[in-house]
Amino acid sequence: MTLGRTRCVALDGLDAAVVDVEADIVSGLPAFAIGGLPDAACRQSSDRVKAAAANLGTSLAQRRITVNLSPAWLPKAGTVYDLGIALAVLAADDQVPQAPIEDVVHIGELGLDGTIRPVRGVLPLVLGAVRNGHRVVVVPEANAAEAALVSGVQVVPARSLAEVIGRYRRIAKKEPLEEEPVRPAGVPAPERSRDLADIAGQPEARGALEVAAAGGHHLFLVGPPGAGKTMLAECLPGVLPPLDDAQALQVTAIHSILGALHDGALVRRPPFVAPHHDASPVAIIGGGSGAVRPGLISKAHRGVLLLDEAPEFRRGVLQALRQPLESGEVTVARARQSVRYPARFMLVLAANPCPCGRAVGKAIACRCRPREKRDYLARLGGPLLDRVDLRVCVDAVRLGDLSAPPGESTAVVADRVAQARRLQAQRWAGQRWSLNGEAPGPQLRSKRWAPPRAATADLDYELETGALTLRGYDRVLRVAWTVADLRGADGPPTRDDIGQAILLRGQDVTAA
Repeated sequence: MTLGRTRCVALDGLDAAVVDVEADIVSGLPAFAIGGLPDAACRQSSDRVKAAAANLGTSLAQRRITVNLSPAWLPKAGTVYDLGIALAVLAADDQVPQAPIEDVVHIGELGLDGTIRPVRGVLPLVLGAVRNGHRVVVVPEANAAEAALVSGVQVVPARSLAEVIGRYRRIAKKEPLEEEPVRPAGVPAPERSRDLADIAGQPEARGALEVAAAGGHHLFLVGPPGAGKTMLAECLPGVLPPLDDAQALQVTAIHSILGALHDGALVRRPPFVAPHHDASPVAIIGGGSGAVRPGLISKAHRGVLLLDEAPEFRRGVLQALRQPLESGEVTVARARQSVRYPARFMLVLAANPCPCGRAVGKAIACRCRPREKRDYLARLGGPLLDRVDLRVCVDAVRLGDLSAPPGESTAVVADRVAQARRLQAQRWAGQRWSLNGEAPGPQLRSKRWAPPRAATADLDYELETGALTLRGYDRVLRVAWTVADLRGADGPPTRDDIGQAILLRGQDVTAA
């Protein structure tokens, strides 16, 4: 035959579309063309396929070879199509039987010696194949454990093109295959994180951290250098509960695309991402000149994104966070493609009170000019800070804090956080959200969930006098519900709960 067909998968964000790989061989001058919007790496697949076939002793026909990756309107990026292209071409050249490969999804990069090398994004690719009705997937051996995380699919690990060709020839001859099922990798060893008991003093900041973890609220820490802002943020992942199955699969898929997955194991711990302040907007938000890749805000999905020395980040980066903080996802638009990635993270901003960091108390040691101090935290912008629920001043550690008994450990605080989250899960059962920090404002102000007017009197006054925006009003309600959950309340927040939420949001961090 002169026409060979098989299947592959293309990523479109976290979703995946099955790609029909068609190969046609006709008489004419020797050529190898690939169509269907391939990028540079995909176009070079022709050279890898020819070299791999030659080094295995399977030379391709010296005729015109045309490969089409359908649907042709969907951009094809990367080297995941190599194995599918090779098999389609070999089937068109009558060197591989057509019937066994037609409905099998093939994923893998070819080495020039015919080895099949691992690729990124195998988990979302296999998920896409299964959702489109395919039940057999051939993947590189190094990616087999990752692919096995998807239920309802037969994963066939492959080490070389020769091995795959031999397998299909045995299937065509109805010879038995000796294949063992691939098991997913175990849970990775937990990463060591800081313990809250190691932090000296800072009772107010520790309390705010607990509230943030319990309700999924954003946090802003302002204080002098060495006060413990970064240490507090690094303790946050240990306080958060493990991810559930759906969240773990989604987070693992993102890490797979980024090549940050270790041993193909499912990510169960909330991720912690702390980029350098010189990171570019593309690195933080996502994008790229070729394939649109997720950024660090998507890598922090269902975890913590720490922006240490936040005023030093580029203004474009800080302002680009506003939309993901509201919607929980980011849309990266390019000329050929518009891709959406999840980005539901807890934002922690840490900053000094001024460029020199000494504007504390009476600021006697500070040498910054008044305008420099005023403009430093103003770099963050009012609209961004309006989306941050908790704003805390972290004071310098004093001698008495060093001799005081240690505070509660991470494990103790994590138990209270888990209990508060269970209450929220019961309250919001059946909704699109499960945490107070994600609940829409209109829902919190509805007749079913609105606290009594006597309880919201102080909050109403703040809104009426312009001290709070409507967004700020809703965010105080969210924090108040979390404060009530932490004390185990079985009803709406009280006036004291709302008052504490107002204090946590209303601290004048610019006067730290």
